[in-house]
Amino acid sequence: MTNTPKLLHDAMKYSIDAGGKRIRPCLTLGVCDILGGNRKYAIRLGSGIEMIHTYSLIHDDLPCMDNDDMRRGKPSN
Repeated sequence: MTNTPKLLHDAMKYSIDAGGKRIRPCLTLGVCDILGGNRKYAIRLGSGIEMIHTYSLIHDDLPCMDNDDMRRGKPSN
């Protein structure tokens, strides 16, 4: 992330660190362990799944959708 502009990096960090249970990555790791998979790849997959979910929440808060001002007790993006 060293080449990422600071404003973009800060916005991404705010969105990812906004809270939540992180159930999707936990389920991904749990299934990986049950099936004897490689946790290195499962961590990447679980992180990607969580980022896609976070994007869907940001998209949902847009004015053309529900135009919500708050998400998880913080101002929405």
